[in-house]
Amino acid sequence: MTLSGVAAIAGIGATEFSKNSGRSEWRLACESVLAALADAGLPPEDVDGVSLFTMENNPEIAVARALGIPRLRFFSRIPHGGGGACAPVQQAAMAIATGVAEVVVVYRAFNERSGNRFGAGPPPFAYQATTDQEYRNWINPYGLLTPAQQEAVVARRYMHEFGATTEDFGRISVLARKYAATNPKAWFYGKPITLADHQASRWIVDPLRLLDCCQETDGGQALVITSVERARDLRHPPAVIRAAAQGIGPQQISMSSFSRPRIDDLPEVRVCAEQLWQQSGLRPADMDAAILYDAFTPMVLLQLEQYGFCGRGEGKDFVRDGHLELDGSLPVNTNGGQLGEGYVHGVNGIAEGVRLVRRTSVNQPVRPVDHVLVTGGSPVPTSGLVLGVDR
Repeated sequence: MTLSGVAAIAGIGATEFSKNSGRSEWRLACESVLAALADAGLPPEDVDGVSLFTMENNPEIAVARALGIPRLRFFSRIPHGGGGACAPVQQAAMAIATGVAEVVVVYRAFNERSGNRFGAGPPPFAYQATTDQEYRNWINPYGLLTPAQQEAVVARRYMHEFGATTEDFGRISVLARKYAATNPKAWFYGKPITLADHQASRWIVDPLRLLDCCQETDGGQALVITSVERARDLRHPPAVIRAAAQGIGPQQISMSSFSRPRIDDLPEVRVCAEQLWQQSGLRPADMDAAILYDAFTPMVLLQLEQYGFCGRGEGKDFVRDGHLELDGSLPVNTNGGQLGEGYVHGVNGIAEGVRLVRRTSVNQPVRPVDHVLVTGGSPVPTSGLVLGVDR
């Protein structure tokens, strides 16, 4: 039995991305699921599986009741926030491949700007005396309270090792905003920036500036996963799941694996990458575009290297040479990413991967897109997908 090529993403749907949705997270979840089902051309009654994040506040039983889904045969949850961005899709694909479910919905909906803001410090659950939160004993007393503070340590070491500069990080932000500026669904639609704008933005934590950090967004995004055979009869060409993987590396700690010999190394990404290339039978050179998790700009450079698109320390040069542009070898985050479109733990990036395969992105690359890499966050336990056209 193989996972590759068995399941496909057949529907995508989202609410608007805003700074104050004015409605409950439950409603955002329901709206996005209904939009994804309408995109696929399926009724709620056909859904028999749900795959979510552990951080999702809207349980499957609540959404099923609200939408009239009569029964669920499969439901699962994946931890690690943005690192698990692609993992619910992996779980859905496995359920489809094994016959456990026939139509699985993945959604992420939250009021991350008008509600509990991640950038404001540890959330309430962080103060629970559990092993899951044990690692905070070793970072919080030293002022590493937010994701930006924790990732800044990795970014500064990367700069020291390879001579990267804040301008190298800024080029990622400028490109994201360039794509967002032409994406009507993006929060920063019509608002490109220059490298000078990036360099003038205020410091959040050295070496990260405001424009190095993803947004805090209200909104919801949903996906519908079913078999490739069934998807072929629905409204849009299927985005076939060629590979789906998760990865945890040695001495893994959430956001702060500072006990490793090299803290600017991401072995969890390599664990994920090895599986993706093996499952799909493809290689980095076969990717026509990529959606790289961009909670913070330095992580885009590190992912380019760890997934094998360039050598260690060469990410900055890869970007400078124009490879991430629409006419480059690897257009990246063509929706504007989490820096420019919206932040819903990367699920909106998966939807953009689907649009790229469908050839419907507002920023469709110059050359045909047959395969797209989509990644989860780092440096946390991570996940990834390879999506492809139906052959």
